[in-house]
Order: sequence, then structure tokens, then C-alpha cells
Amino acid sequence: MQDQLVIGEIVDVETASQLVERHERIKLIDVRTPAEFESAHIPGSYNVPLDLLPEHRDELSDALRSPAILICRSGARARQAAQVLREARLDHIHILDGGIAAWDAAGKPLRRGRQRWGLERQVRGVAGSLVVAGSLAGLLISPPLGLIAAAVGAGLAFSAVTDTCGMATVLAKLPYNRGATCDMREVVARLTTSEIS
Repeated sequence: MQDQLVIGEIVDVETASQLVERHERIKLIDVRTPAEFESAHIPGSYNVPLDLLPEHRDELSDALRSPAILICRSGARARQAAQVLREARLDHIHILDGGIAAWDAAGKPLRRGRQRWGLERQVRGVAGSLVVAGSLAGLLISPPLGLIAAAVGAGLAFSAVTDTCGMATVLAKLPYNRGATCDMREVVARLTTSEIS
């Protein structure tokens, strides 16, 4: 195992787990939605939803003095969050390889709460429903309504090419994906306090 993290590296589950077990000065920042975080998260991690990160990156930059590992479901949102934080000159940001899914698959501890659909699953559900509805409407009602399916398909292709997802951004703002844990002032205060102690 490494004694130190290399700046900006992808961190595998075993390395991250050992760092946490050794109580290293490392912060676990979970960038999933509050609903996803409440469903299951790594004990001791902080929830900083990706959609709130840009407006609070300077506060986080001041609060994060020690290395941080960014966590999401699979790694895509963590990479986006890393880019935002590196723009704030935080170079001690790392990404958990495979995200919370890999952590869970490795049998590492998770704090579980009320189970909800993850954001990626919600995107698949909404996109799939729109494609089916658009296809059926195009066949049964009016052919131009089939363009709904084409538009969703184009959006998914664009999402794959750019590694972003506009639908996920919109869904993340819905009340279903909000929770009491997204008070950024409280999260920044807790991060700052833990850096001092």
C-alpha cells in the first residue's frame, strides 16, 4: 500500500479503505444527490452534491486543506467534481475508482438509510419512458411525435460523448433528490472544524 497519495490519482477501494481505517487526514466527499447519499454512504463521508459544487467551490477550497477522495456512484460525477475543484487550485483531489458501487461490491462498510433510486437509474427510467412514449405516439397518433424518441436518443449520445448529462442535472434538482443533508454551510463548517482538530 502507498504511504502517500500521488496528486490527482485514481484511488482503488482497498487503498481508500486502508487510509480510512488508519485515520489518515483524508476527507471523503460524496458528490451524489442528497437522496442517493441518504440511501447509502461511506461512514464519515461528507455530502457535497455536484450541482451545488460550482457555487461553493471557493468555500470548499478554503475548508479542504488535507487530501480528499471524491465519490459518486461509478466515477463519472466524481471526475466532473474533480475538474471543478482543480479550477479552484485544489490539486490534492482524488477519485474513488468505481465509486460507491465498487466500495459496496468489495463488502466495505456503508451506512444505509431510506432506499431510493440513484440518479443514474432515474435517468435510465425517464429516458426509456420518453423513448417508448415517443415511439408509440409516432406510430399510433402522429409520425412527428416520434421525434421525441429521436431527441432523447440524441441527448443520450451527446451525454456519452461529453461525459455529462443534462437530464441528470435537471433530475437532481427535483424534491425527490433533495434532503436535509445538502446544507452547504453546515458541510463547510464541519469540514473546516475537522481540518482544525
